[in-house]
Amino acid sequence: MRAGKKEALYALYNALYFHMVRDGLRIGADDELTKDCINQLFLKLWEQRGGLKPVTEVRGYLMTAFQHLVLDELADRRRRGQALDHFATEIPQTERSYEEILISSQQSEEQRMRLGEALSKLTPKQLELIRLKFFENRTYEEIAEQEGLAIKTAYNTIYDAVKRLRMLLKR
Repeated sequence: MRAGKKEALYALYNALYFHMVRDGLRIGADDELTKDCINQLFLKLWEQRGGLKPVTEVRGYLMTAFQHLVLDELADRRRRGQALDHFATEIPQTERSYEEILISSQQSEEQRMRLGEALSKLTPKQLELIRLKFFENRTYEEIAEQEGLAIKTAYNTIYDAVKRLRMLLKR
């Protein structure tokens, strides 16, 4: 894998995926966070493959890295939740003026247009899976079954589509 062989990365991913899912759920992460962390770990692993040092206990190394990633994400979520709770108690709720409502609706319309433009740049398969996941609130399992895909394929396709949308919307 360090030499750039994708097959080796896929083999690691396939060998450890379900163990990582089990560990992530055991630690206390929900299934979405667990799957996000798995993908983040393997994406980072692939991006840094040239600088990786040889490891004799690959499974232990990756499982430990995964656990740290999940725990960091859970701690980050807790911090954000506490900050939002603090923010909500500090700011009194006031009625919005007509100008604020107008500005907000204009910004929302602009965001809808940008999102529509970004969605049009996805592949038809990505667009369909995004529609099922976010507009019909289907689970990855339901999407995979309906589309005749492996669950990991459905998840990875949606992950790639969301990543592309984020990139397109940053501009």
